[in-house]
Amino acid sequence: MKENELLQRITILPEVCHGKPTIRGLRYTVEGIMEYLSGGDSIEDILAEFEDLQREDILACLAYATASISAKSVVILPVAA
Repeated sequence: MKENELLQRITILPEVCHGKPTIRGLRYTVEGIMEYLSGGDSIEDILAEFEDLQREDILACLAYATASISAKSVVILPVAA
């Protein structure tokens, strides 16, 4: 899956988690997933704990974090429902 496709999984909605970046509009924040990863959990650990997440969701968090620190700005375009 290409980076742009991964980034489309990240949503920023004011009514979900106070507008923090989340995965597919769910209540899983990019920040929270990154905390799990930095704490030593593997992608497989996270997927086992949160069965409604997909591997691409975790990769999307990594892509978002990378884009956030490597660019002056990150633009996530809304996905048509």
